[in-house]
Amino acid sequence: MKKNIIIFVLVVIIALGLFSSSMVITQKNEYTLIKQFGAVEKIISEPGLSFKIPFIQNIEKLPNTIMIYDQAASDVITKDKKTMVIDNFVLWKIVDPLKFVQTLNTISEAERRIETVTYNAIKTTVGNTEQADIIQGRGEFLSTGIVEKVQPSFSEYGIEIIDNEIKRLDLPHENKSAVYSRMISERNQIAAEYIAQGNEESQKIINGTDKDISIIVSQAEAQAAEIRAAGESEYMRIISEAYNSPERSEFYEFIRSLDALKITMKGEKTLFLPIDSPLTRLFVGE
Repeated sequence: MKKNIIIFVLVVIIALGLFSSSMVITQKNEYTLIKQFGAVEKIISEPGLSFKIPFIQNIEKLPNTIMIYDQAASDVITKDKKTMVIDNFVLWKIVDPLKFVQTLNTISEAERRIETVTYNAIKTTVGNTEQADIIQGRGEFLSTGIVEKVQPSFSEYGIEIIDNEIKRLDLPHENKSAVYSRMISERNQIAAEYIAQGNEESQKIINGTDKDISIIVSQAEAQAAEIRAAGESEYMRIISEAYNSPERSEFYEFIRSLDALKITMKGEKTLFLPIDSPLTRLFVGE
């Protein structure tokens, strides 16, 4: 009886061991690959509980999340033969675990491949671009353009390159002063050209305005001269009609003499007149 109990306990223990070794638990952030004699028999991408054949099949885990590979800062040469320092990181993910295992197999090998392909793409892109354009664009075209260039290379590895972010885009320390001075000089030259163009346009506007003013003033003066001439003509006509009789003419001469006397004696107390002066005749009553 005691022997039977021992055998039963051993059988239960063995059964539990076999059951536990056949259980496969997959988390939501991982792939589970079930392998048999080195070949992948099944890929589990959904979280939950599954089973495998104990001792014959084994499991391998791969991350099912977005991973970051931080590349070391490196020097690249621009189209105009200027050196720049680029520090970037790549966001990537395993989207086909079977292809990944068949080609790269390990995360470290995937990162090595990412570094090589991404660096070559950056070097090619920067090598076809002027340094000033890279600085002005602040590396944005590198982030968007690199992904488009490298993604086809990783499709065969079961990898998706999600993004390539530039952490630092800088000049070598020994070249900064010279490059910044050259950029300032170029910007000053561009500013001077804009100012010259503005001054030229301003002078054209001023000249055009002065010309318009001159024309308007000339027309106004001509019109004023015509009005004055017409006024004087009308004045003379009115005077002629007003003093067309001897009595009125004599009165007119009297008024004119008084006006002339007023002008002559302005600021003076003594006036000397010849005997035949019209003003003398005015005072003596001749």
